[in-house]
Amino acid sequence: MTAITLQERELVAASHEHAAAAQAAEFGFWLYIMSDCVLFATLFAGYAVLSGSYAGGPTGRDLFHLPYVFVETMLLLTSSLSCGFATLALHRGERARVRRWLLVTGVLGLGFVVMEVAEFRQLILEDNGPDKSAFLSAFFALVGTHGTHVAIGLIWMAVMLVQVRIKGLTPAVAGRLERLSVFWHFLDIIWVGVFTVVYLMGAL
Repeated sequence: MTAITLQERELVAASHEHAAAAQAAEFGFWLYIMSDCVLFATLFAGYAVLSGSYAGGPTGRDLFHLPYVFVETMLLLTSSLSCGFATLALHRGERARVRRWLLVTGVLGLGFVVMEVAEFRQLILEDNGPDKSAFLSAFFALVGTHGTHVAIGLIWMAVMLVQVRIKGLTPAVAGRLERLSVFWHFLDIIWVGVFTVVYLMGAL
């Protein structure tokens, strides 16, 4: 009886430790998201101040191709939809569908990053890099920081695909998937702001 009681106490203690670790991870994640909000708010403010400083160089109207950026935007917004389907599958415990929708999300996100890198490369080849003017410095800083976040999200997604395959939908894995979903949707919201403030307003 004593052995059983001790074993039960150990299980309860382990359960409390797991719950505390999960709460700490959740709290740390939201702190990170808030710090990212501050980061992007600063970048948006910097762009707003410097967006008219062309130094005799090209303006957004000269550089931005809205149909191209619209395709980028649709890739990222569609990836947000597929990420939502992955979360729904997670709540239903459908392991195979979680992996399938994560893979779709990753492919769409990769397409977005490839298009953004191609856009940056073309601008630099045309001598319109971040050193050309304050406007372009602010543009590369804001859009490039967002693109870097998307790339990091893709690495996170690849790690989660492996974890779901090896470990299944354990509570720890499910928590990481939930946080990945929030992070991905957060990046989509930021991109809507970038598309509106930088590209739409810049092309007018």
